[in-house]
Amino acid sequence: MQGASIRAANLACRRGDRLLFRRLSLELAAGDVLHVKGANGIGKSSLMRILAGLLPAYAGEVTRSGDLALMDERPGLDLDQPLGKALGFWQSVDGCTNAAHALEVLDLEPLLDVPVRYLSTGQRKRAAMASILNRGANIWLLDEPLSGLDTAAQAKFAALIQLHIGGGGICILASHQPVEIAGLKTLVLEDFAPKDAPEDAT
Repeated sequence: MQGASIRAANLACRRGDRLLFRRLSLELAAGDVLHVKGANGIGKSSLMRILAGLLPAYAGEVTRSGDLALMDERPGLDLDQPLGKALGFWQSVDGCTNAAHALEVLDLEPLLDVPVRYLSTGQRKRAAMASILNRGANIWLLDEPLSGLDTAAQAKFAALIQLHIGGGGICILASHQPVEIAGLKTLVLEDFAPKDAPEDAT
């Protein structure tokens, strides 16, 4: 993971007629973790999708080195399949050779026969994190990863992020909740919102 990096230069995002943010730049290298803060509707999820390459930026560009995994409000798992089979599909795609470790760490073993659609929000988040762990990606983009988790699960997620960056990974998380991670940097999205309207993105 030592060569992982992600860089955004002069990003802008427009939703309909509204410019959400502009002139946003960031640069993260191996071992970096960034907490993106901002009110609802300001563009946190849009920023994460732009960084993941799933949404085109209105202006600017994103470059990265290393594999990337995104966690957002959709677990990325087949809702009609039991959790074990839904995770197993991605384990085979990603070539995971030690899926049992993530299941144990995230307390998912008792849920493997439960269809994904019947899982609680917190259980789906834990399942999504298991998929992230099994993927072995260098760069984690976590959109509201702590939502729906109890205090113990939130602490476990923070510990997993700490281990990831300690091994040379990168993590960008957008979250309303505070999170305690050593070396945490902060980006406040309101700082990049247009102050005057209308305004050019660049």
